Formats: sequence, structure tokens, C-alpha cells
Amino acid sequence: MSIAWYDIVGTVGVALIVGTYLLLQLDRISNDSLVFSLLNGSGALLVIISLIYDFNLSAFLVEFFWLVISLIGIWRWVRRKRNHSKQKTIPPLSPPRGR
Repeated sequence: MSIAWYDIVGTVGVALIVGTYLLLQLDRISNDSLVFSLLNGSGALLVIISLIYDFNLSAFLVEFFWLVISLIGIWRWVRRKRNHSKQKTIPPLSPPRGR
């Protein structure tokens, strides 16, 4: 049995997804963190790359939606950070100081 480079890429992808899920269950990572979505998305992308060379429709569909959902998580994180930073840049209104 020989292992092709795309098998290794896919295996790394699976390790990222499973490892991320383990970190979530051990409370070492938050499900709304950027790292969570990046690890899941990266894992899904690596599995998809391996599927280009050894295609399986059901596996492709799972990983495609896993990637799309991870991209939604990344987009939501960016939007949250952008809104948070806008709130920080607006100085609070304070009454004028007396003389």
C-alpha cells in the first residue's frame, strides 16, 4: 500500500477537524473564536483537496458545507471585531468641565 501526498493532506485535514472538536469539548477553545473557524475551515479545505484526486461525493458534500459554515463563522468574527473597534473609537459623551 502506497500513500500519496493527497492522502497525507486529507489526513492532516481530518486531524485538524477532529482536534478542533476535541479542543471545543475540553473547553480549550470557544466556538465563536476565530481560531475555531480557521482550524475547521482549513481542515475541510485540506480534505477537499484530497478529494480532488480520489473523489467521493458524500465526503465532498460534508466538507464543502463544513467549509462554508466555517467561512460564515470567520465573517461573523470579523464583523463583531469591526463593530467592537468602532465602539472604542467613538469617544464617550461627557459633560463639559466647570471652570
